[in-house]
Amino acid sequence: MANQKLTIVAKILAKAEKRDLVKNELLKLIDITRAEKGCINYDLHQDNQNENLFLFFENWESRELWQEHMNNTHLADYMKATDGAVEEFSLNEMTYIE
Repeated sequence: MANQKLTIVAKILAKAEKRDLVKNELLKLIDITRAEKGCINYDLHQDNQNENLFLFFENWESRELWQEHMNNTHLADYMKATDGAVEEFSLNEMTYIE
């Protein structure tokens, strides 16, 4: 199971007054993350009804490679830049069934 593909669904709810800041910081993550070893896809979405809600849908070759991504500097930079701007954050590690 260690080398099994991992799907990540990350949900980010920005504070309304900080939406543009959060969106811009999320956009900065895309190209650098897509170039990382093990990244299959890293797709950002914005909700059609609630424009403060963003969702990353990601697929990684393995959990180990995703964990390397999670320890990268650009994620730490994102966390620092958006400190206090995010209302809610949730992350689900998922396994493809069919």
